[in-house]
Order: sequence, then structure tokens, then C-alpha cells
Amino acid sequence: MYNYVDLFIAFTIALVATFLVTFPVKKLAIKLGTVDLPNKRKIHTQVTPRLGGLAIFIGSFLGALYLQPTHEHLPEILLGAIVIIITGALDDRFSIRPVIKLTGQLIAASFLISSGLIIERITLPFIGMVDLGFFSVLITVLWVVGITNAINLIDGLDGLATGVATIALTSIFIMALIDARIIVAYLCIVLIGANLGFLYHNFYPAKIYMGDTGSNFLGYMIAVVSMLGLFKNIALFGFIIPVVVLAVPIFDTLLAILRRAYHKENIMMPDNKHLHYQLIAGGYSHRKSVLIMYAFSALFGAMAILVSFASMLTSIIVTLFVLAFLHIFAELSGVVMGGKRPVVDRLRRLLRKMERNR
Repeated sequence: MYNYVDLFIAFTIALVATFLVTFPVKKLAIKLGTVDLPNKRKIHTQVTPRLGGLAIFIGSFLGALYLQPTHEHLPEILLGAIVIIITGALDDRFSIRPVIKLTGQLIAASFLISSGLIIERITLPFIGMVDLGFFSVLITVLWVVGITNAINLIDGLDGLATGVATIALTSIFIMALIDARIIVAYLCIVLIGANLGFLYHNFYPAKIYMGDTGSNFLGYMIAVVSMLGLFKNIALFGFIIPVVVLAVPIFDTLLAILRRAYHKENIMMPDNKHLHYQLIAGGYSHRKSVLIMYAFSALFGAMAILVSFASMLTSIIVTLFVLAFLHIFAELSGVVMGGKRPVVDRLRRLLRKMERNR
């Protein structure tokens, strides 16, 4: 079982190490010219160093060294993480082509598959366990690459990807503790600590960005821990648990793909139409927009935990709530109802009325 003192010490090591290492990483990024320049697509107006993901990787690695986890897939997981870090760092410095980034992600996924870490089955309501057979490899690749890029796509506001990833990892950590999945708990706790150590530097106004180095690393690791834990869950609605945990980045990614395809744009090219940008365009401040995204992430994380250990009726109710929140997301993004926002506008009026009645 768990030694909670060891978990706390590892968390603290990862947090403090990342907090301290971020200072020299920031200087290194400036020296190498690895900086984010303002442009019409971006909100920030100052030249800001990137490469912060390197500090997150170092901090989480030091925390893991203290715990010394053992697992049959761990060497390949680490190799994949190193490939992701190198690919992300190259992109932060040289803005490499999307196909090269995708190649790095596929190589990382191939390490996992070669070790036998694949999504072999899912649990469906009323059916039970379904073996994916030949499709297991394809589903695994799609999951790893998809989640890696989903975290990357929401990295558009100060502290957003760091916070959303931390909330998702915390949800997975809680489920891992309840379900006695030691390796998942170990990996989650050091990643949470590293993220919080970096968030001090990254929250609005950010002094450094995690860059693709960080967003790709976090996406990759979230995909890995979900494969080690969430896809092993035998709950009635087990197949939706990892999707609900990561509903914010997954849904934002799907909306981006649909939006770009509809406008006949390259789906690999970035834009400023993501949900977090829509919140700012709707009149929310930078900080409030990030906090709203945090709140949605926390709600989905809590729902995933409920579904994981709930009865069928509770699972169905939670699923309906998830769908309702996703509709609100879609309204905020302007991709449904012809750009109209009846539900969102009604909620705004309700909140204003409650404020006036205080």
C-alpha cells in the first residue's frame, strides 16, 4: 500500500525543484533565443521565454527518483518522455514543421506499444468488457497523440495548460488511491508537484511559458497514466471516465478540428478561436477566463470520480450533466446555435440577479 509520507515528500521535492530550476531554465531560454514573440494571433505583448517544460520534466523526475517506482513499462515510458521533450524543445527553438512534431509523438507512442502498454479493452454499459483486438494499437496511438496535442492546443493563456493538467492529474490521482494503482499515484503526485512549482512562474502575468516542451510532455504523461489506470477501470461507464477527466482539452480540440475543417483551413495550423480566446472576446479578463476554465476542469474531474465508483443511475445522471456542460462549451465557442448563446446568456442573467440580491 501507499506510504503517504513518501507521497508528500516526493510531491514537495518535485514542487520545490521545479520552482527553483525554472529560474536557470528561464535564463537558458533567453540565451538560446527560445522565446515567444507577440503577434496578431497571440494575446501577450511582451517577449516571453519558453522552454519551461524542461523545468517541469526535471522536477517530476527528481520527485520520482525519491519514490523509485518500479513497473514493467517504466523504461519505455521514460524513453518516450525524452523523445517528447527533445521534440518539444526543438519546436520551441526552431518552430519545426507539424509533421516532424507528429513523428516525435509517434515514436514516443511506439515505445509504449513495444513494451505492451496498449488500450486492450474498454467497458461498455450493458455489454461489459470489449476486447479491441487488432484495433488496440490504433486506438493507443490515437489516444497518445490526441491527448498530447489536446494539452498543447489549450496552452493559449497564462497558466491555463498547467492548471488544467494539474486538475486532471489530481482527479486521476484520487481514483488511483481509491483503486490501489500505485504506479499511477506515484507518477501523478510528482507531476502535480512539478506543475504547481511551475505555476508560480506561469500564472498571469506569466514570466515564462512551458512551450511545446511542457505541453507535449504533460499531454504525453496524462495519456500514459490514464492508460495505466483509467482504462483499467471496470465501472459500468468505464469507457467515458478518461474522456470526462480530459473533457476540456478533448472537446476544445474537437471543436478546433471541426471549425477549421468547416472553414477549409489547415487543421494543423493554430488560430485564436479556441474556447479560452472566446471567453476573453466575450468580455472576461485574462485571469477570469483561466479561472473559468479551471472551474470547468474541476467539475469534469469530480464527475469522472463519481462515475468511476457510482451506481448506474448516478452514472447516467452525471453523463447527462457532462453533456449539458459540453453544450455550454459549444455555445461559448460559437460553434452551435448559429453563434447564439441562449443557455450561457440565461446563466449570466441569473448570476447578475444573484449578485444584485446579495
